[in-house]
Amino acid sequence: MNTTMNTTNVFKAKASASFYTSFVIKTTLLKPAFGILCVLSLSACQPMDSVSDDVSENEKSAINNADNQTLTSERLQTIETLAGVPMQQLASFDPQEVKQGGDTGISISISSAESYSKPSSNLTASRKGHFFIGNAFFRQPWVIAPASTDSRDGLGALFNVAACQSCHVKDGRGHAPMTSDDDADSLLIRLAMPATTDEQRQQLQNSLIEKVVHPMYGGQLQDRGIQGVPAEARIAVQWTDKPVTFADGHIETLRAPTFNLTKPGYGAFDDDLMVSPRVALPMIGLGLLEQIPDEAIKKQAVDNKNSTNGDISGKFNWVMDPQTGKHALGRFGWKAGQTKLITQNQSAFNEDMGLTSNIRPHESCMPTQTACMNATTGADEQGNGKPPVEVNDEVAKFVEFYTRNLAVPHRRDADDKLVLAGKKRFYDMGCQSCHTPRYQLPKTDDDHLEQHGQVIYPYTDLLLHDMGDDLADRTIAGKLPAKDIQVEFLANSYEWRTPALWGIGLAQTVDPQATFLHDGRARTLMEAVLWHGGEAQKQQQKVLKLDKQGRTELNAFLQSL
Repeated sequence: MNTTMNTTNVFKAKASASFYTSFVIKTTLLKPAFGILCVLSLSACQPMDSVSDDVSENEKSAINNADNQTLTSERLQTIETLAGVPMQQLASFDPQEVKQGGDTGISISISSAESYSKPSSNLTASRKGHFFIGNAFFRQPWVIAPASTDSRDGLGALFNVAACQSCHVKDGRGHAPMTSDDDADSLLIRLAMPATTDEQRQQLQNSLIEKVVHPMYGGQLQDRGIQGVPAEARIAVQWTDKPVTFADGHIETLRAPTFNLTKPGYGAFDDDLMVSPRVALPMIGLGLLEQIPDEAIKKQAVDNKNSTNGDISGKFNWVMDPQTGKHALGRFGWKAGQTKLITQNQSAFNEDMGLTSNIRPHESCMPTQTACMNATTGADEQGNGKPPVEVNDEVAKFVEFYTRNLAVPHRRDADDKLVLAGKKRFYDMGCQSCHTPRYQLPKTDDDHLEQHGQVIYPYTDLLLHDMGDDLADRTIAGKLPAKDIQVEFLANSYEWRTPALWGIGLAQTVDPQATFLHDGRARTLMEAVLWHGGEAQKQQQKVLKLDKQGRTELNAFLQSL
């Protein structure tokens, strides 16, 4: 029984020949699922000597390559149907794409740390009050009960952070600890056990349960506890440099993480406990992603299933909605394990901060954690037969409104020659096969008025993709789990949801410490590119053949998003 996760074994990427054959054309900003970026056409990744003066001709060439070499006709048709415009318009300069969040987006004349924290620009004055009240509950720390701050007490007894903003710094993405002494404020560890009974396997196959939780540590490690309640463990990380050399001699130094769980508070960890380090995702545009129709996401999974090239096999996660008790499409979180914002928020309140709500009414304590179970709560009576909770429905709705209306910044320099050359590469390589560029949102029978009917450019299919061994979660003993072991509804340890790329060029403007990929190992675009494998493994030669100009162009496009 190990009580320490050695990175060499656990989360550390393997320093072997297979590691160097799993490069994918992603970008530092392209987190987990961006590894599916490039999907065919070797010629598309050949270096370009310089930016062409004839951009329109290059754009036409990009379309031809995309149409004829990188996408199946079915996939091409689906992308164009979802976008409502032909591929040629998507791959060329499109003035409408500057407003990648549609009419909800904001113009950033001077990029700043507040670039992710603005309300939807089409939010009316009568609704802005809800946004700012939600903002207050999102930013301000919750406190231990009992307290005079009755509306914000009940923190813990076990928890990771005291405020949502502690993970989502300035509403942006988190980062892994820089050293073994740093606190893991914006990174947490999800846990899962393999099924051991036929009943558990059947429940997982039918998405009746999210995972098999550990009997002592549950489904998420909580590294803090209130006074008198032992924390579950401490999270630490060490880094090992991994240099990679391109065909032109350029060396990119990756860093492989070694995560350690030390000082276990409730007994030794089982060797087959599966551990998943995850940094916080950015909060912008979530209300828009929520409005993408289920059918649009499912159709893309069908495209992947019917694909003849055999490389792309994205699937949607099918999860149990804790609010309705019914099955629904998952779209939020690193493994698309949450159906909508209200459930995502209340699950985070519960698991990250130890706060109960009507959707998650039970304290995040395991039955064996008696001090946690017996701790004082801040739960208040709700009436109408509802259980006492710490986050009442009114607060939950304010926070939901806030998270639904954080605006996506407009693109910058979208018509720049270097950016357009990088966009050409993006489309030539078939990156749009998984990073679906554009959607037309419907008008629905709800109060999501700001999102209704918007044309958006998130660059995601919201599907799960196998990103290879190097990015797969491992057991605490350092072993790769079998691919038929589910860790979050239908998702296994190798699969990650394609992240939205909008706003990613401002990630480190919002927080200079922000990192990329699910565990925060990538500090730059190219680091994220080189870590990806699995469904994008064939792209290693394309990436490694890019010269300085090619790398600069692709980076310029991504930074413009």
